[in-house]
Amino acid sequence: MKNALALVAVLALLAVSVIGFSGTAQAEEIKMVGVITKIEIAGKDAKTATATLKDNKTENLVVITVNDDLTLDKFKDHRIQEGDEIRCKYEVIDGKNVSKFFRKTAGC
Repeated sequence: MKNALALVAVLALLAVSVIGFSGTAQAEEIKMVGVITKIEIAGKDAKTATATLKDNKTENLVVITVNDDLTLDKFKDHRIQEGDEIRCKYEVIDGKNVSKFFRKTAGC
């Protein structure tokens, strides 16, 4: 009886540890505010662009890949341009910083 109870306890502990450590990997959303130093649109009918931002806190340059149509239109008609301060959220996907939210701090 003691052996059966010990075996059940060990199996329960093993199950809890496996569930705890093997959760699905989720990309962490990173927030930042920075000034655009460079915008590169990949062609006239492109569906992606890259914007290089200088982080206000760390002074580091961060390259953000933008692929939403609204922001791309703002790049093309210069409503968002170099020198603008941007508030953005991004996730690191396959080694690239992919934009989830990209707006001027003053509104646009």
